[in-house]
Amino acid sequence: MTGPHPLDADHEKRPLRIVHILRQPLGGLFRHVCDLAAGQAALGHKVGIISGIAEGPVATAMMAELAKNASLGVHQIHVSRLPGIGDLWTMGQINGLVTNMSPDVVHGHGAKGGAYARLLPRRKHYARFYTPHGGSLHYSPRSLQGRVYLAMERHLLRRTDGLLFESEFGRKTFEEKVAPVNVSHTVVHNGVTLSEFNIVEPFHDAADLVFIGELRTLKGVGTLIEAISGMGRSLSLRIVGSGPDREAFEAMAAKVPDHIRISFLGPMPARRAFALGRMVVMPSYAESLPYVALEAIAAGLPLIATNVGGVSEIFGPDSTSLIAPGNAYILRGAILRALADVAQTKARAVRQREYVRRHFSVKDMVQGINRFYRQVIDAKASDELAGRAASSVSSLAHGGQDRP
Repeated sequence: MTGPHPLDADHEKRPLRIVHILRQPLGGLFRHVCDLAAGQAALGHKVGIISGIAEGPVATAMMAELAKNASLGVHQIHVSRLPGIGDLWTMGQINGLVTNMSPDVVHGHGAKGGAYARLLPRRKHYARFYTPHGGSLHYSPRSLQGRVYLAMERHLLRRTDGLLFESEFGRKTFEEKVAPVNVSHTVVHNGVTLSEFNIVEPFHDAADLVFIGELRTLKGVGTLIEAISGMGRSLSLRIVGSGPDREAFEAMAAKVPDHIRISFLGPMPARRAFALGRMVVMPSYAESLPYVALEAIAAGLPLIATNVGGVSEIFGPDSTSLIAPGNAYILRGAILRALADVAQTKARAVRQREYVRRHFSVKDMVQGINRFYRQVIDAKASDELAGRAASSVSSLAHGGQDRP
């Protein structure tokens, strides 16, 4: 952590009215919005949420908790994953909701939420912000989908007042794949709460490894199953989460040797899942700044992770321990080394925990984002005043020329 901030302009000015828009209440993006909304409400700001419909007990419970911090309301509407004609109807609903909430800030999260926020009719009374959270940036510019989505990002950049990145990696990727960032922008890391630094002790029957995340190819679950299936020793893995590729991963798991035990447990809160294993594995092919890494390290668990996205920013001085993604042989070796040298594995976990404690707090995240809102709003107001002044001078000059 960087230490407490002094009372700044955010406390001295009138409270803001802030609307967050997201496609689906799921994963790290939803966790980010929940923490941000709670922190903003605690500082006296009025917060509203427009989101897709929560599905499953975990997301439903988080949405109910989020509602306690949303004085402008939580509005769940149907949002499709892919672009389509239905987005016109959705945009109409969002426009009506935003108009009724009269915000100072509209903050879109993820590719779809960011598009909705910036495609709203142009109005002078609110500023539009966008946090990609990976989203379109995961696509290759060489693929057809990638070319379409990245072209949309370039178009929407012109309608963006402020651009927020969770990691320096995200900022660089945006500039490489989309365009040089010619609007106000900043990097504000995700953060974890003080209570999340309470150590999680594994259950007596904990598995050797636990994976926590969305069950889709991008998260590297197939590589993990392939890696442990080639081990000559007995080993157990618990997979926590849900997703579109679960059946494919279950089919892979059914073919592993008998001395390898893999179980699928469905979604649950991260801290409950951490106690199910002695070591967390995050074999992703791509990430932004993943909460599961921050949470696992804060909880004191050893973490094996791939060198993708902003993960190296989380690991700091220990980033050399990160491994290449998509390689079962390399992942198998990293797991075996961690299991063989328990003392070194635990020492690295202690170092990483202290690094995260110093540099990744929810308080710093909320204050950093709020300060950026204020900077952009103040600059926008100054530009509008300058524009009106210039218009007045022009009118006077024109009027003077018309006098006889």
